[in-house]
Amino acid sequence: MTHSNTELVELPDAAGAPQAVELRHLRYLVAVADAGNFTRAAERLFIAQPTLSQQIRRLEEIVGAPLLQRRREGLRLTPAGTVLLDASRSVLSLVDHEVNRTRAAAGLGRPRLRVAVPPALPDALAVEAASALRSAAAAADVEIAWLEAPLDGEFSLIRQRRADAGVGWLTGRPEALPAPLDVMRLGDFAPDVWVPSRHLAAPRQTISLDELARMDVMHGPRRLEPGTYDAWTRVLRAANPRFAFTDPPLRHSLPMALSFAATADRPTAVLTGPGVIAGNRPGLIRMPRATISQDMVLADLEHHPLTATAAVVWNGDLPRPLQQILFDAADGITPAQTSQHEPAAAGPRPQVA
Repeated sequence: MTHSNTELVELPDAAGAPQAVELRHLRYLVAVADAGNFTRAAERLFIAQPTLSQQIRRLEEIVGAPLLQRRREGLRLTPAGTVLLDASRSVLSLVDHEVNRTRAAAGLGRPRLRVAVPPALPDALAVEAASALRSAAAAADVEIAWLEAPLDGEFSLIRQRRADAGVGWLTGRPEALPAPLDVMRLGDFAPDVWVPSRHLAAPRQTISLDELARMDVMHGPRRLEPGTYDAWTRVLRAANPRFAFTDPPLRHSLPMALSFAATADRPTAVLTGPGVIAGNRPGLIRMPRATISQDMVLADLEHHPLTATAAVVWNGDLPRPLQQILFDAADGITPAQTSQHEPAAAGPRPQVA
């Protein structure tokens, strides 16, 4: 049987006869792994579930090993399935980029770069990063597809090639990021800490980590900044093993969270996401600002144990012209530019990790 417009990869079977793995098989495996079950995957692919199940079984026959464990609680990849899934993402990403490049060469469109931006990224940082990326992409005649999505500590969205790059928070050492990710640091940021005006820390406008860890602390939701949220939880639990963040009843705005904290039965603080530049000199760089609530006041967290490093992260397997856009954009962003605070102690220029 002849397949038109279908890419094939020939694999020998046990008898030596070639069998064909098609790109659609790889797309099906990725869809099932991402969806977690056949029903949702089939809906996303706009095919019937029995057809999808049949094609996955066919792929397993060609490979000669089970790829998925079908359990009552859902699907789970086998070790062989994990290897093939990672390879499938790599192959499909390469094919998609090369098809886009081919279309651009034929005058049918421009190369595309998919950039993820977390919804909770501070406005000043998001604006500066987006502006730099748009300028660098326009100079290279590349289209940017923006994805508003949270990024975990391992930047799984990028590592799994569902996005090409992202602006997010490093929660560990840059060299600890899993391959094939590349990174350029933009600067270190710390949270704002709001405490009740009646708290002992309020008059001195500073609070220790131990004091904070023994209060109720509103911060969240976790899904907006999962990597930073988890990293800061570990730091606070080192001071108090029983510490857990408290979610406000409503997450409408910071003033709403402050209102809930001010009227709580127990002393309650509000911790924002990273957004204040941590400078080279002691203390945080901050312009004077009005207090949002008379019952809650800003306090510096002593020694700044809670920080996150803003960074541009991308997949190192991207075509070189796309990587150059990201490098150029990141090189044009500094903490002083992204801050709404005094720039007296701006951080160092971005460095390639």
